[in-house]
Amino acid sequence: MQASLGEAEFQNFCEALQEDPAVSIRVNPGKTAHIPSSAQQIPWVEDGYFLQDRPSFTLDPLFHAGAYYVQESSSMFIDHILRSQAISPDGLFLDLSAAPGGKSTLLSSYIGEEGFLVANEVIKSRASILKENIIKWGLGNTLVTNNDPEHFQDLEGLFDVVLVDAPCSGEGMFRKDPAAMQEWSQDHVTLCALRQQRIMDQAAALVKAGGYLLYSTCTFNAQENEEIVQFITEEFSYKPVQIPLDPAWGIEEVSISCADDNFYGYRFLPHKVRGEGFFIVVFKRPEDAYIGSPRRMKDFKHPHLKQVSASDAQLLHSLISLPEDSAFYSLQDSYFYLPKKHQLNFEHLSKFLNIKYVGIELGKINKGQWIPSHEWALSTLPKEGLAVQELTLAQAQDYLRKEEFIIEGLPEGWILVQYQGLSLGLLKNLGNRTNNYYPKEWRIRNL
Repeated sequence: MQASLGEAEFQNFCEALQEDPAVSIRVNPGKTAHIPSSAQQIPWVEDGYFLQDRPSFTLDPLFHAGAYYVQESSSMFIDHILRSQAISPDGLFLDLSAAPGGKSTLLSSYIGEEGFLVANEVIKSRASILKENIIKWGLGNTLVTNNDPEHFQDLEGLFDVVLVDAPCSGEGMFRKDPAAMQEWSQDHVTLCALRQQRIMDQAAALVKAGGYLLYSTCTFNAQENEEIVQFITEEFSYKPVQIPLDPAWGIEEVSISCADDNFYGYRFLPHKVRGEGFFIVVFKRPEDAYIGSPRRMKDFKHPHLKQVSASDAQLLHSLISLPEDSAFYSLQDSYFYLPKKHQLNFEHLSKFLNIKYVGIELGKINKGQWIPSHEWALSTLPKEGLAVQELTLAQAQDYLRKEEFIIEGLPEGWILVQYQGLSLGLLKNLGNRTNNYYPKEWRIRNL
């Protein structure tokens, strides 16, 4: 870093690493959240804000309701990339290394009701965290998978946008995560670079003609950044993409000399940007490249998921309010909703990928009774015909701890509990007691 920056700037860099990291959130446009008056908008993202202080997010019911995501500000630059290039949201997007879900929820918000997102995580335990955050975001436009990049090899040329936030040596996290310093070594950098080459050897083939590949790391060294860009351009045909910048942002544009062209990298340095270390490059696939197409199956066959019959679909429409153009699947006795426009892509992808979650889980029918799911309660689908109870802060925190509590005057049956107008989950009032249906594995333990 000293050789790269020079002595004077290197000192500024070191001093910045001793400062407290900025606290930033990105609000969910699908849900209404109160933004503190002291918050400052992050200039390169529409829904991102710097907070003056770090609150206890664990004890904030709005955090658990999916009203916002706590995300590092530098990585939100992806929003500016998508908007500056006017990338159509009506496409198939892939986040290949998605956990814990910051970039996936950003992509989910960008595509909205138009596109379909595959949020993939290699590590099984981290895939569960990703699934939880996608459920809380609640938009129903995402397929969560748990696969190695090699498992995508039959999906070449299928995706409009592929994002690879590659596992790296984490130099950009030294201020935020001091443990990253202890784990750093030159051997680790080399190991990460080899891993990144293996990942990109698969990922770069997945982008269709005219589509975009985004490669990012949270590290500074050229071995994991510029040299990986050169590796990609040697192996695959891509064109450079230059992203417009406001000089006031402090983001550094670097030119990367490759075999046939110069590519552009964007580096976030902690002494120049209000954020942590980050590096990203955007590539565009030539228009004459390969385009893969999902193959329609005569009959959907999957070892676990089943298509719902027309009569069961009609029953679901009678039980809860759902869009007319809906596709439904069942897993054991649970029903899942997916916008019908994404059915072809989903069924094609399901042949190759290990599915953790898709769309929105609606609920189940048990002994003729409809049991709504927590996933449906957190979704942005309408909740017509259900009793609603607004909770105080103390009541909401008790609910999130999965504690039993009594609220006078509740009607019997299913009740949607809310905090500041946003759904937290479900209660069921049986008359003599009230059952708390918050998921046990999600409950907060902070007193």
